[in-house]
Amino acid sequence: MKLPASLLAPLALALLASAGVAQADTLSKIAESGQITLAYRESSAPFSYLQAPGQPIGFSVEIANAVADAARKQLGKPDIKINWMPVTSQNRIPLVQNGTVDLECGSTTNNTARGKEVAFAINYFYTGTRLLTKKSSGVKNYADLAGKPISTTTGTTNLQVLRKYDAEKKLGMQFTFGKDHADSFLLVESGRALAFGMDDILLYGLKANAKTPDEYEVTGDALQVEPYACMLRKDDAGFKTLVDGVIGGMMKTGAFEKLYDKWFLQPIPPKNMPLNVPMSAELRANITGQSDKPAM
Repeated sequence: MKLPASLLAPLALALLASAGVAQADTLSKIAESGQITLAYRESSAPFSYLQAPGQPIGFSVEIANAVADAARKQLGKPDIKINWMPVTSQNRIPLVQNGTVDLECGSTTNNTARGKEVAFAINYFYTGTRLLTKKSSGVKNYADLAGKPISTTTGTTNLQVLRKYDAEKKLGMQFTFGKDHADSFLLVESGRALAFGMDDILLYGLKANAKTPDEYEVTGDALQVEPYACMLRKDDAGFKTLVDGVIGGMMKTGAFEKLYDKWFLQPIPPKNMPLNVPMSAELRANITGQSDKPAM
């Protein structure tokens, strides 16, 4: 049976993805399939989170949308469809590698280990691991968690950072894990963990959207400073140039700072509360530098 030509390209792409083989030329893949697959996180406010089922919003979601618009313009195909796909900390890298997802813009740390598996665009945020806890817990820093339960999210760099710190300080913290950030926060909310160790900006987002925000606080020393960046497949210079061009262009024109103000300083959904997180010195420097340098 001879398949219609209109079905051959989508079928070939599906076979590539199922075989775990990514198509190197993402722009050709997008042109042939008529769609771009963008990843989103369900609970990484204010970067990428759900406003309603299947409706991702956030700072990174707007950047991903801008990339899709740039791809439509460059390819001369205004009807290219966006296929939004939810990902987790555990599966985001494999789904980019095997071609299922074309671009992941969320709360993903750009580091040297991940750089062996995927590529990263220009860094668009800098953060460090801190603690979210109930004010009534008495936890002010990591030493207060010696021998006590702490939650973090599976598949994150924070887990490695926290375990290393715990071993060095011989605290004996009792780790418990959430499948995503909302799940890790629930462990604190329900009393199964005294604190949630994660990137501070994500903790501020969770606090702002909690049922009772005033019961929680972000505390503890920042254990490291790491950059966030959009993630794409390796060895795809054409698509990386397009993504960097979108982010770098926003940085040059001032659109990036306006977007930052919208999501980090102004009230955001669903509770219309501001995070009140000023732009860091590292990020302000990178608006000029436009570096994709990874954390070690």
